[in-house]
Amino acid sequence: MSGLKFKRVMLKLSGEALAGSETGFGIDPATLVVLASEVAEAHALGAECAVVIGGGNIFRGLKGSGQGMDRATADYMGMLATVINGLALQDTLERLKVPTRVLSALEIRQVAEPYIRRRAVRHLEKGRVVIFAAGTGNPFFSTDTAAALRSMEIGAELLCKATKVEGVYDKDPAKHDDAVMYRRLSFDRCLSERIGVMDSTAITLCRENKLPIRVFALLKRGNIKRVLLGEDVGTLVNDKGE
Repeated sequence: MSGLKFKRVMLKLSGEALAGSETGFGIDPATLVVLASEVAEAHALGAECAVVIGGGNIFRGLKGSGQGMDRATADYMGMLATVINGLALQDTLERLKVPTRVLSALEIRQVAEPYIRRRAVRHLEKGRVVIFAAGTGNPFFSTDTAAALRSMEIGAELLCKATKVEGVYDKDPAKHDDAVMYRRLSFDRCLSERIGVMDSTAITLCRENKLPIRVFALLKRGNIKRVLLGEDVGTLVNDKGE
């Protein structure tokens, strides 16, 4: 479709978003349909869409390690949670007639293809939505870092961080009525001021490879489409903060 500003994009989704607003745990079917519909709309525009999804709605490695569990074991459990979410998203997308592949950094051949960079790129070129599961396949790395890394590997033009709020704020907007949303931020400012866009490893990867990050509200209908068409949605993080 003409008018697309970004042809190939990476969408980073939090696992918590799949739980909906009521329970904060598990997968809410209605929320999953809304999310999948947004991805399907982006796919219908002709964009090549990749997705990295977290697992915090099922199990979070950092929380497990904070409760005394071995950190590596907890992180592997978190990776498996992302596979569950990836399969759920795949099923919903395919019911919307969107061709989809799940590629896992952990080898689970019965349910997902093993991650191979060239295979992922080929799937995108064939018009399939590619869902990257199991993070980087290594403990001690977040799914934010996985999203940044996979973005570089597939040649994404933009990393979209979809969140529960409109963008990046100077303080938690759920707790502070006077919270102000940033429209533009530089990578350096995010790192120096520890602004919670993504973790520092992911931000550094994006800075070194000049990959812009767009942060916006996940469940606001039409937002992914607006981003792909170049509209100024949410917060833009780039080299210069302009």
